[in-house]
Amino acid sequence: MKWLYHASRVIFGGWWVYSGAMPFIDPAWQPLGQEQAAIDFSLAMIDSGLMTCVKVAEIVLGLLILANRLMPLSVIAIAPINFVIVYWNFVLDEGLIEYVFGALTVVFNVVLAWPWRHYFVPLLVWRGTPDHSLSSARTR
Repeated sequence: MKWLYHASRVIFGGWWVYSGAMPFIDPAWQPLGQEQAAIDFSLAMIDSGLMTCVKVAEIVLGLLILANRLMPLSVIAIAPINFVIVYWNFVLDEGLIEYVFGALTVVFNVVLAWPWRHYFVPLLVWRGTPDHSLSSARTR
C-alpha cells in the first residue's frame, strides 16, 4: 500500500500546486462552474479576495504534500478546502466530471490521512486536561 500512498501524494500534491498556481498565471483559467449557484459562489470568493488566500494555501499545502513534509498538519489544513470543493462539485455545480473530481478529492484525502492516523487519535480526546504552564515540557 506504500505505492498507493506515494502515488496519491504526487498526484494530489501536483494537482493542488497546479490548481493554486494557474489563476495567478492566467486569471481566466479559474473555473466558475456551469450552474448559476456555482458561478455566484466562485465570483463572490474572487471578489472578496478569499480565493487568493485559498489559492496560496493550495500552493503551500501542495508543495508540502509533494515534499512529504508536515503531513499530519497538511492533511488537517487541506480538509476545510476539500470540504468546500466537495460541496461545490456535488451541490453547486452538478455533473459527471464534477462528481468524479469531488470523489477523487475524498479518496486522495483518505489515502493520505490513513498512514498518519495515529497522529489524529489524540485530537479526539473528549475531555482533556489543558497545560497552562509556560514550559514546553509535558507534565502529567
